[in-house]
Amino acid sequence: MGHKMITRKAQTKDIKQILEMLSQVLEVHAKIRPDIFISGTTKYSEEDLQKMIEDKDNYIYVGVDDSDIAIAYAFCELQIPKFSRTNVKHKYFYIDDFCVDEKHRKNHLGSTLFKYVVEEAKKLDCYEVVLACWEGNDDARKFYEKMGMKVRKTTFELIIK
Repeated sequence: MGHKMITRKAQTKDIKQILEMLSQVLEVHAKIRPDIFISGTTKYSEEDLQKMIEDKDNYIYVGVDDSDIAIAYAFCELQIPKFSRTNVKHKYFYIDDFCVDEKHRKNHLGSTLFKYVVEEAKKLDCYEVVLACWEGNDDARKFYEKMGMKVRKTTFELIIK
């Protein structure tokens, strides 16, 4: 297979592949933070994904190969912060989850999908694209930095149990 990828909205037929990639992401997180993530699980179930995909306001994108098989995904949400007297009113596109199938990494597919998400955010008149990355997920962090992202704020924790 070549390194080209078509990006489109996720469809019901993509659920099996999306679940497989969700599992890959979860295992990365479970390795870094077994105190928080449960190995062998996925963030969403098949039913969750079905509902999300059927929602016309969903922003779930997949990158597919020549056979129309999903090999990457981006779960995005259009966020409009509540009115505040102290903050400039703005919309942003939040990437809740992002993955390229481990069998297809290092082929610049992640960059293709990320750039697509940025274009979608522009169409939605967003001010910025935002995401969270777990400390210790160095590959993801390097990738996001390569995409031009900067650290906006740091979340601290003190484990007390």
